[in-house]
Amino acid sequence: MVPQVALARIDGSAAALLAAWEKRNAPLERTRRMLAEPADAQTAASGDAVHRPAGTAQSGVNRRTGRDERPIRRSELLAPFRDRIPEEGRVSLEPLIDKPTILVVDDTPDNLTLMSNLLRDEFRVKVANSGEKALRVLEASPLPDLVLLDIMMPGMSGYDVCIAMKAAARTERVPVIFLTALDGADDERTGLELGAVDYITKPIKPSICLQRVRNHLQLKAAADFLHDRNAYLEEEVERRTREVVAVQDVTITMMASLAEARDNETGNHIRRTQLYVRALAEHLRNHPRFAHYLSPRQIEVLYKSAPLHDIGKIGIPDRILLKPGRFTPDEFEIMKTHTTIGRNAIASAEARLGITAEFLTCAKEIAYGHQEKWDGSGYPLGLREEEIPISARLMAVADVYDALISRRVYKEGMPHEKAAAVIVEGRGTHFDPDIADAFIALEDRFRAIAERHRDSDADLAAKAAQLEAIAETIRL
Repeated sequence: MVPQVALARIDGSAAALLAAWEKRNAPLERTRRMLAEPADAQTAASGDAVHRPAGTAQSGVNRRTGRDERPIRRSELLAPFRDRIPEEGRVSLEPLIDKPTILVVDDTPDNLTLMSNLLRDEFRVKVANSGEKALRVLEASPLPDLVLLDIMMPGMSGYDVCIAMKAAARTERVPVIFLTALDGADDERTGLELGAVDYITKPIKPSICLQRVRNHLQLKAAADFLHDRNAYLEEEVERRTREVVAVQDVTITMMASLAEARDNETGNHIRRTQLYVRALAEHLRNHPRFAHYLSPRQIEVLYKSAPLHDIGKIGIPDRILLKPGRFTPDEFEIMKTHTTIGRNAIASAEARLGITAEFLTCAKEIAYGHQEKWDGSGYPLGLREEEIPISARLMAVADVYDALISRRVYKEGMPHEKAAAVIVEGRGTHFDPDIADAFIALEDRFRAIAERHRDSDADLAAKAAQLEAIAETIRL
């Protein structure tokens, strides 16, 4: 059993895990001890039976502890494995049952011999006769499971070794027990403050020392279990998060593509406007008017949400949406409703989720407000200046520029210089002045994005065939 003072160092959940760990590993521990202990005098010649612990009755139940400690015969334990292995291929299974490794550090040879003899039946023992050698041992793999460390040594003291161990990420979790002749309260407090898990004074009581080593190894096993479990959970959370983000990105692209499939835009419009919005946001992230909003996280949200700016067009009749010429006043009123349709569609999806997702909130702002104008002459609400969400103001510049320069089935695109002049002319009337200034500063970058993701002849031919198929359906 683990002492209560030891259990006090870990929380209740760790204590429960430790109890479960002990229960699960009880058979392994019993097997390890069975293989490590010699057979009793009556069966030593055959090596078949494990000796009965002191205090065990003939029935196999320990009178003191009440535990079943009936001996297990090695032949019974190993027979299922031996029967499956050809005679010439059989090897001893005992070395496969690993022992914890203890590093003993002491400058006195007699003390190293004493501790080695005490520990070697249950543990693999490594020794070092100085602090410097101990650190060299700790550089090798695998690390020991526990270090028994003298304090008063020539050169590096035990305190120095402990400080070095706790300062290194590789060794900071290896438990240290000081084993020393210094028995003052201040010495013990110093050792524990440096990170030691225990402090044992010389001369030692062998049975007590051995049990304290066992207890701390059990605590280390529980701590390792929790550490590994936490690492696994963190990795699993990261993996699931990547999956959610991937599904989110695919869903956004799919929704935007559905709207684009019924419009005269090509799929490259989605990509270009995404990149324009991100370029503007990154340029303005330190601007006094926008710094509070344009955090790295928000810029990523804007980038993800931008493709949904025209999602509401999916609700516009084909006879209006696909009309190549100018709209009549009535047709234009119907066309303007795409902002409201888009906002409502995203809000409906958000309501079904039952939670508020930041990218959907941003998408609603963009879909509903990207046709608003700085002077209040836009739609659907006629918002002006700071009333218009920043996300919608950014999209207004990106969307208008791309609409001007893009080739359509029914028209050629406007040259960059003329499109840029339109943006400049709309500064302070159609567009936020500072965002228009950012566009002017980024003209070369906008031009490069447009060229890299331009619509090819094949793209336009495919879009023309798609629109013709839709038109034929309408005629039928």
